Amino acid sequence: MDVLGTIKTRRSINFFEIGKDLADDKIRELLETANFSPSSFNLQPWRVVVVKDPERKKVLRKCAFDQPKAEEASAVLIMIADVGGVENNIERVLDSWQQLGYIKPELRETYTGMAANLYGAEDSLSRKIFAVKNTALYAMNIMLAAKGLGLETHPMDGFDEECIKREFNIPDDKIIPMLIAVGWLKSGITLLPRAFRRNIEEFVTFNRY
Repeated sequence: MDVLGTIKTRRSINFFEIGKDLADDKIRELLETANFSPSSFNLQPWRVVVVKDPERKKVLRKCAFDQPKAEEASAVLIMIADVGGVENNIERVLDSWQQLGYIKPELRETYTGMAANLYGAEDSLSRKIFAVKNTALYAMNIMLAAKGLGLETHPMDGFDEECIKREFNIPDDKIIPMLIAVGWLKSGITLLPRAFRRNIEEFVTFNRY
């Protein structure tokens, strides 16, 4: 399927084929493909917890307000925005840039300072926005890559973040923007036509608001 076809046919499904295993190597292929996602300063401030074990999915379902798809999907991805992504990844980013010829060695300190000034302290609002928006870019790539691999997904916003952090040992300073249920559409289910989409004239202007 081509890129435009993937975008147009991706749907957020609610009914997954129960008990169908999603192999670890398929999940790895999915996440590696999506990992070509862009990110600010190439800092890639995301982490993912893959939940496949049936008992762990039951726990996750409780944290997700008892939504069946949290348990019925073959896997659920806990998307984690890492506010420490700047400090954790900046040196490797700069190493890569230097080795590939993007920057000269004497500019490393300049770029380190630029990143620090741009994204703020770890506990700042700007840093949280940085982490969440880039994790969302990765998440969207996951959903498109999943469609390309013959899988279906559903991004989930309804959950108790503190419950998930507690049950899955996620540090308090991390942010969970969403869960992504991954699997196959349940046999016998026919999707209804795609729901309302705003006309772009409602929200697009050129050159000024």
